[in-house]
Amino acid sequence: MLEVRYRTARALPLGRAEARPSGVAIRPADAEARFVLRVRSAEGEVAGLPLDRPINTVSGDDRRWIARLGPDEWLIGAPESEADLVANSVASDLGTRAHSLVDVSHRNVGIDVEGLRAAELLNAGCPLDLGETAFPAGRATRTLLGKAEIVLIRRAGPGARYRVECWRSFATYVHGFLKEAAFGIGEG
Repeated sequence: MLEVRYRTARALPLGRAEARPSGVAIRPADAEARFVLRVRSAEGEVAGLPLDRPINTVSGDDRRWIARLGPDEWLIGAPESEADLVANSVASDLGTRAHSLVDVSHRNVGIDVEGLRAAELLNAGCPLDLGETAFPAGRATRTLLGKAEIVLIRRAGPGARYRVECWRSFATYVHGFLKEAAFGIGEG
């Protein structure tokens, strides 16, 4: 395994600008450590996060979270400063169980969307029913936003709060799509 002694500083592709048209906040997320975990058995926990939750759910909090995207696939997010800690903890927790843990921190970009009309904004390009019954807080799934594949997470807490995770190469498109769609929903 490649030894990492120094982490390269991450350049944020979307800067820090925030759009608030139509009462919806669209904000590039801070840099985070992100990992894709593949393991056959969904027993126990890794890095203090549960593996045994149903598919298409997210556990944890805004700081450290795990989304189960398939029967043997999870996306893990944590503060960038905890990347090595999370990787070591996952390796320790899984011990000799066959697994794959891939650091995708430089590949993924997060965009936070929140506000009363956040679901309406996302539905401008996402075909899912984002109503409270169909997609309540604590849900996560792969889907599309316009022409880009994303992972959509509905965070717990007051009001509608979503995280859009996309590949870095699609980040400018996804961010621009969301800003344009925000103008389209208007005030109402």
